[in-house]
Amino acid sequence: MNNAFLDLIRTRRSIRFYQPEQIGDDELATVLDAGTYAPTGHGLQDPWIVAVQNPDLRRRLSQLNASFIEPRPDYDPYYGAPTVVLVFCSSPEKCKTGQADGALVLGTMMLAAHAIGLGTCWINREREMFDTDEGRALMAEMGLPEGLVGVGALSLGHIAKGPKPNKPRKENYYRVVK
Repeated sequence: MNNAFLDLIRTRRSIRFYQPEQIGDDELATVLDAGTYAPTGHGLQDPWIVAVQNPDLRRRLSQLNASFIEPRPDYDPYYGAPTVVLVFCSSPEKCKTGQADGALVLGTMMLAAHAIGLGTCWINREREMFDTDEGRALMAEMGLPEGLVGVGALSLGHIAKGPKPNKPRKENYYRVVK
């Protein structure tokens, strides 16, 4: 079936090479606003979205994230993207659907960014990052309440180098039981 939205889903790819200039305020607002329309359990809208464009804060986030993987000199887990979008949720004790809701927010923002010609890549390790003293201090610096946990992040920016072609979908990826 051909459909513009389905084509958007089929063509979105992770981007790991970004142009250094910052994205426009309208572009950022479009992506962030789309995230607020992602479905959430019981309509609670539990996730918290934070876009980081401050170069110093972005550098510190990159260093903290990189500390959880094999150390490489000057490695940037956000691939040089000028904007990093972080998503948080309440602890599982406070909101059982928080992690899933946050994942839907991230996925929705990825599709919105692709729709307006921006690139994204899902970045992991935010849960571990923000479970540290340094991470909690960064959360406080960003004005977030205590008790939130990291879900994930997006690198976000103008694409410098295009994505790799689609991989073929694996056989038996889904089943239909009637």
